[in-house]
Amino acid sequence: MPHFPTSDELIKILDRILDGSRNENDIKLLRQCLRRVNGQNQVQLANNIVNIAEGRDIHIGDCITYQGLDEETKTVLRQLQQILQESQVSISSNFSPQTPTEKFLVNTHSHKQVSPLPSELNIFEFEVVTVDHKGKETKRYRTQAEYFVEDLGNSVVLEMVSIPGGNFPMGASREEEASQEDERPQHLVNIKSFFIGRYPITQRQWRAIANLPKINHYLKPDPSCFNGDNLPVERVSWYDALEFCERLSQKTGRQYRLPSEAEWEYACRARTSTPFHFGQIITDKLANYCSDNDNINSINRQCTTQVGSFPANTFGLYDMHGLVWEWCADYEHDNYQGAPLDGSAWVDDGNEEYRILRGGSWGHPVNLCRSTFRFSEAATTIDKQIGFRVVCS
Repeated sequence: MPHFPTSDELIKILDRILDGSRNENDIKLLRQCLRRVNGQNQVQLANNIVNIAEGRDIHIGDCITYQGLDEETKTVLRQLQQILQESQVSISSNFSPQTPTEKFLVNTHSHKQVSPLPSELNIFEFEVVTVDHKGKETKRYRTQAEYFVEDLGNSVVLEMVSIPGGNFPMGASREEEASQEDERPQHLVNIKSFFIGRYPITQRQWRAIANLPKINHYLKPDPSCFNGDNLPVERVSWYDALEFCERLSQKTGRQYRLPSEAEWEYACRARTSTPFHFGQIITDKLANYCSDNDNINSINRQCTTQVGSFPANTFGLYDMHGLVWEWCADYEHDNYQGAPLDGSAWVDDGNEEYRILRGGSWGHPVNLCRSTFRFSEAATTIDKQIGFRVVCS
């Protein structure tokens, strides 16, 4: 009769894998464990693992770093992680180390500290604009969205907008002008409801969190090229953004993270199917991007602008097109073949040293600001055209 690992033994197995001493028997036991647990047993297994880990220096998040592991081991660990996540054990979705040799630590104890999301949300009003294929305004109306306010201290707040769940076709069709092959195949994705920042993170918000104690990674309080409290923070790497989320989570008791690429596109589109949530094109009155040089009436601002300077989409989100590129959690992939269909971050099989950026920037042309356009940079990259916004779910 095959031996079924106890929770205590499972932690020891994960700890050995973390230390690089993987052996075939460990993987065999993990497979047996995954085959045997289901339903309520998954909940019990997850709870037992965390309860045992509480009394040690071992954290499950430590053990699910993928650095240096073979694909078979990664697959088994992903299955185990899914069980833990579905059992509502709080584990970060970002597993990559800060550097190729540094193990990234994730605190599994946070599930006991998580503050509930507000049961009653605030409502704000905003204006939505749509345009035709020539950029002429066709409709302007006021609508509402729900949100909650996170207090960051010293009169600094973070507004988190409620995004309803739903299905949407992610990616671009071949008929979409200027679309690229890495935006295909277009595929239906199911998104669960979540909250996302009303604006990109501002320099004022950044300072409030950057001045908190370090968790894994040092943050410069003022990294940006263009200075202003309500300008978006820029010149922040993917690792910087990740550290911001960790510190914000610790301060608030809620789990903040970077959006998955699917969540970002869903939030940007806001139930539209056009290249921009405004319509077929955007103009310099709708977004901050690099306008065509041959259009003498266009404005090339050549710098960031205050967040919220342009109309929102129908979800109530501002600056989704242009302003600054926004980091997502996902690895770089050449296209959508094999991409998740549940809206989760795609953090396997691709290039984990490069991470996805979305939305375009003040320094890029209009076609790079489309809802479906994908870009990637090394996770260590800092640039005056790169910022981010956060998600809470």
